[in-house]
Amino acid sequence: MAVSPAVASRVRNIGRGFAVTTAAGAAAGLAAVGYGLWEKNQFVLREETLPILPAGQQPFTILHLSDIHFVPGQDTKAAWLQSLASLKPDLVVNTGDNLSHVKAIDPLLAALRPLLEFPGVFVPGSNDYYGPSFKNPATYLLGPSKLKREATELDWPRLRAGFGMGGWVDLTNRNQSLVLRGMRFDFSGVDDPHLNRERYAGWPRGTRGQDENPHLRVAVIHAPYQRVLDHFTEDGADLLLAGHTHGGQLCIPGYGALISNCDLPTWRAKGLNNWESNGSTTPVNVSGGIGTSRFAPIRIACKPEAVLLTLTARE
Repeated sequence: MAVSPAVASRVRNIGRGFAVTTAAGAAAGLAAVGYGLWEKNQFVLREETLPILPAGQQPFTILHLSDIHFVPGQDTKAAWLQSLASLKPDLVVNTGDNLSHVKAIDPLLAALRPLLEFPGVFVPGSNDYYGPSFKNPATYLLGPSKLKREATELDWPRLRAGFGMGGWVDLTNRNQSLVLRGMRFDFSGVDDPHLNRERYAGWPRGTRGQDENPHLRVAVIHAPYQRVLDHFTEDGADLLLAGHTHGGQLCIPGYGALISNCDLPTWRAKGLNNWESNGSTTPVNVSGGIGTSRFAPIRIACKPEAVLLTLTARE
């Protein structure tokens, strides 16, 4: 059947419009990827002040690191990590997911060496135990990630030993007290809740409600699942520190995170907020993280960050 010139012209116009739309969409996608590749190296320091120290105590600084996801050859990231030593924090807290490659341990420890000169505590994340694997990027928006059966095992014992030899304290399902700047800090940490490995060790014995000496209770976790935040809040923590979320990693400007990679509400995926549970309230700092999986090396509207918390005396 013959096609009229008018119909043929309309079909050609539709085809041209589709081609233009497809090309524009592809260009926009490439631009977004290019921007995301750039933003992943735009490291920032988020600073927060929190009045939770006992009365009369001098300000105390905590440098909170999380989700470094180090890969050999990340010289820009390594130099930035080394530069953080100029902050001279009173304490470094590392909330896990340090690795993104089986050969990353030695260069990561070299990058962190200046910070290992300061007191520190740490817990692991899933990417300290297992390397990342390639996934369809669309699955990122479908809910919390899951560990693949064929995941590559990483040498977490060697990384843990490196931190320990530098003087940092392992809080994996354990507690410990440290005297820092003349005040006692009681720490309680757990293994990664994202892998359902958390086991609660409570607080160091003799530190809760049994003396009047100034002290602060700090809980350290990797993934801020609500069940863990509830537990520590109800158990009297004065501060909770967590990571894991990457701040959403792929965010919408003016809106924020689309996903937290756990059951935390997306508006809490990064920042300092109060968590309430059963009548108790505890401030929680969730780090937006420093790195990404090496298979998804982009960030959009979510610059990589370290956090400097300045604790001051209660008013």
